[in-house]
Amino acid sequence: MNFRVLWERIRNNKKPYLLYGTILLAFIIWMFFLDTNSWSIHSELNQEIDRLEKERKVLNEIIKKDQKTIEILQDQDSLERFARENYGHKKNNETVFIIESQDSSN
Repeated sequence: MNFRVLWERIRNNKKPYLLYGTILLAFIIWMFFLDTNSWSIHSELNQEIDRLEKERKVLNEIIKKDQKTIEILQDQDSLERFARENYGHKKNNETVFIIESQDSSN
């Protein structure tokens, strides 16, 4: 079918809104659901961006906390105290006793 003939049929049609409406509906369906940049893919990507930004905030807080700990541990005395409290380290000439208390409810 010739393009000119098709164009004349469209122009002479008494109800062009039906044709235009069909084209518009097809375009909307294509853009929202079928296209590679569709609305559903954009919403999934936006959700992933939000999740990654929350994770980034949490990791930044952990980094700040670790940086403060590193600053504190620059001093030899605080480093020794940290090792004793968290890892049970001791000096060569001392004995460390670990006392664990039990609940009275047991």
